[in-house]
Amino acid sequence: MKRLGGLLGILGLVGVWWLAAALGLAGGTIPSPWRVLHTMYTDGWQLYGPNFEITAIGALKGFLWGNALAIGLAVAVALIPQFESLATQLAILSYCTPLLALGPIILVVFGGRTPTVFLAAMYCFFTTMVGTLAGLRSADPASLDLVRAYGGGRWQRLYRVQLIAALPNTFAALKIAAPSAVLGAIIGEYLGGVDSGIGVALTAAQTAYNVPRTWGMALAAAALAGLGYAIVALTARLVTPWTGEEAR
Repeated sequence: MKRLGGLLGILGLVGVWWLAAALGLAGGTIPSPWRVLHTMYTDGWQLYGPNFEITAIGALKGFLWGNALAIGLAVAVALIPQFESLATQLAILSYCTPLLALGPIILVVFGGRTPTVFLAAMYCFFTTMVGTLAGLRSADPASLDLVRAYGGGRWQRLYRVQLIAALPNTFAALKIAAPSAVLGAIIGEYLGGVDSGIGVALTAAQTAYNVPRTWGMALAAAALAGLGYAIVALTARLVTPWTGEEAR
């Protein structure tokens, strides 16, 4: 039923898109889905392949770095509660700081594709840290008391109870972080300093006022974000099968 609802939603969006193109809304800057797909086919893999790959690599690196730091900080808070205030402030700072202002600084200092990875990591950090910390705190108190009664310390309570309890919340956060990492990588490419990637191709298409190609690159970005979400969702289903059973 959920898959049917998702399919109907996609078909509805495509229908609205087609209608908007047929009515010439937005000054005719909305091409039909068929025109966009035809342009993507004409451009071929030689345009989309390299740009898709380089953005995916940048998003993956940022995803790994950002989530590793977020999960590590959440675990540190679980072990040493006194760190919570500092960790929370760092998380809020990473969420509220205008990353587009930090990107040019990172570009000047490090150059290359570092801003792409940095922004992808920053877009992941807050969501994953909050989700992991909430998951660690959702551990069953009775299970924690049992470990404590048998002489278990903080480490034993962490890896025997809390880490397992945190898996559903952590994977839920990672599913949000995956598309966010793609967004951060593309914004990093928009800042310049690189010569390839979906963000670069989007800029070039906009500069040339190639509307169908611009839409095609936007679809490629959406597909990459959806792929990241799907991979994390599949991993979550394999690692935490009990969450699916509870949902049913």
